[in-house]
Amino acid sequence: MKALEFSRQEGRYVAAAISSHLRPGSGATTGPLDLVETDAPELPGPGWKRVTTRLSGICGSDLSTVDGQSSRYFEPWISFPFVLGHEVMGELDDGTRVVVETVLGHAARGFEPPFEGAGPGDTDDYRHLVAGDLDPGIQIGYCASTGGGWSTEFIAHESQIHALDDSVTDEQAVVIEPTAVGIHAALRVPIPEGATVAILGAGTMGLTTLAALRAFTAAGTIIVGAKYPEQVELARSLGADQVVAPDEVARSVRRATNSFFIGDDLSGGADVVIDAVGNEASLEEAIGICRPKGSVVLVGMPGRATIDFTALWHREVALVGAYTYGTETLSDGTTRAAFDLAQELVVSADLGRLVGATYTLDDYEDALLHAANSGRRGTIKVCFDLR
Repeated sequence: MKALEFSRQEGRYVAAAISSHLRPGSGATTGPLDLVETDAPELPGPGWKRVTTRLSGICGSDLSTVDGQSSRYFEPWISFPFVLGHEVMGELDDGTRVVVETVLGHAARGFEPPFEGAGPGDTDDYRHLVAGDLDPGIQIGYCASTGGGWSTEFIAHESQIHALDDSVTDEQAVVIEPTAVGIHAALRVPIPEGATVAILGAGTMGLTTLAALRAFTAAGTIIVGAKYPEQVELARSLGADQVVAPDEVARSVRRATNSFFIGDDLSGGADVVIDAVGNEASLEEAIGICRPKGSVVLVGMPGRATIDFTALWHREVALVGAYTYGTETLSDGTTRAAFDLAQELVVSADLGRLVGATYTLDDYEDALLHAANSGRRGTIKVCFDLR
C-alpha cells in the first residue's frame, strides 16, 4: 500500500523544527516523513476490519508532528514508524462508507470497557493505550500496528467504525472526528444559560466548538476572534454574535460584560473562554479575559509554554483540557456519545463546507504547506483525497 510514514529519525526531526520556524509546513520536506510503498497492517484478531481511505484531514497536531514542534510528552504513548491521519472516512471491503472513531479504546485493545456503552474515548486510566494486542498508540494515526488515514488503507476495530447514511457527504463525514472534539470542548464545563463565551481562534476547532455551543448549550453572547475573511464569514454563519479581530477580543468581552481593564486583564470577563489556538499568548489572554471563578477550556494543543499563572490563581479560574471526545452530558442531564452528536451536527450545520482544498498523497508537500498556511490562503480544512 502507499502511505505517508513518520519514522524516528532525530536528525531529520531537528531539521524540521528549524526549517518550520522560517516556513511553516516545510517539515514535510526536511523532516522524517516519507511517501513509501509498504505492507498493509495485519489484522490482530476478531473484530478488526480493513478500511480503504477516501478522505483524511490534516489537523494541527499532525502539522506540529511533521514540523518538529510537537511535545515530547507523547513519545512513550506512540510507536514508530507510524502513518499519520486520524480524521478519516473511507469504506469497508463490502463498499459500506464509514467514519472511524480513531481513539484506540479498551475494546480495540482487548480490555473490558469502563462501563456499559462506553465509547473508545471514555476512560479514567490510560494504561490500555500502551498494552493489549497493539503497539502503543493514542489513536489510529499514531500507532505502528494500525496505520493511519494518510494511506490507501488501514485497520480499525469494529468498536471504532460507524456506517454512514447516504445523506452524509464524504466532506461532511471527514469532519465528524474534529466536530466530536469541538462538541466535547463545548460540553467540557457547564455553560450557564445566557453565558458570555469567548472563542480564541476560528480554525477548524474554534468553528466546530462554536457550532456545538449553539447546538447543544444555552450560551448567550458568543464572541469569536477570527483573523481571516473566510473565518469571519463562517463564524457569523455558525452563530457567533460578535466576530472581531484577534486583538479586539478583550475589548469586546469588556463591553459585553461591563468590565474594566486593569492592566492587560479584565476586572470581570467571559463566563467561559475557549482557547482554540494553544500557544503562550492565547493561554495568557484566555485567563485574563475570563471572569473570576470562570473556566478556560484548552482545546488547541499547547505544547511547551512558559506562563505566569498568578492570574489563574488570583482569579480562581478553572483551566481544563479538552483532548478528544467520549460520552457527554447535555444540559438536560441526559448523556450521548459525542461522535453520534457530531454525525448529526455536520449535517445540520453543513460543516462539510469547512473542507476547502484536497490533495493526492503524491502531492503531500504542497498539501502540508497549504494546511500550515491555510488561513491566509482562505482555507479552513485541507484533506488528502484518495477517492
